[in-house]
Amino acid sequence: MFPPWQGFSISSRAQPSRDAPGASPYPSQIPGGRVIQCVAYAKTASNVHLHGNARDWWRNAAGIYARGAAPEAGAVLNFRPIRRMPLGHVAVVRQLVNDRTIIIDQSHWGQRGVARNTRVIDVSPNNDWSAVRVAINGHPESFGSIYPTYGFIYERPDQGMMLAHEDSSSAARKSAVAPRISSLRNTEVAQVPETAFSVDGPEHRLQ
Repeated sequence: MFPPWQGFSISSRAQPSRDAPGASPYPSQIPGGRVIQCVAYAKTASNVHLHGNARDWWRNAAGIYARGAAPEAGAVLNFRPIRRMPLGHVAVVRQLVNDRTIIIDQSHWGQRGVARNTRVIDVSPNNDWSAVRVAINGHPESFGSIYPTYGFIYERPDQGMMLAHEDSSSAARKSAVAPRISSLRNTEVAQVPETAFSVDGPEHRLQ
């Protein structure tokens, strides 16, 4: 299996254009047959455009894009670097299922090319999405190891406030469109899914 840690960026000249005639808005390869990396894909599939490796996006987003612990459709989920994923990883949120489950699109995670409609579950104790598990390619009910994350980078300007996680009453409304939340509030923690720790052990070796 191809290692799921290819979080480096490529030259902007090599990135496919979203406006190119007949081009797919979410390509899996770039001209010349090279596989699109997660950073290049996230730039193409979202409105979050940052420089640097995936591990640098959280820091580089400060002062440019809003960030927080609440998933939103269209936001970028930013994974922290670990020993087996030293360059980090980024993925684009497509849908919110519930307080503990989202659907993402991503590239170069365990396979060459883009993986769409991939389930991710939050296994953090405080339901803040700081630790997640990603569905194994081709096995939507099975999940891989625990990966630490920075949080979510949103498609709107940074206004100097971090967005906290909201309750489940608004989760369904967010699944279709990216919301614009104006207030911050902490609420009760959703229960970790029973299957959250059924496959692999955690990976805590941060760089």
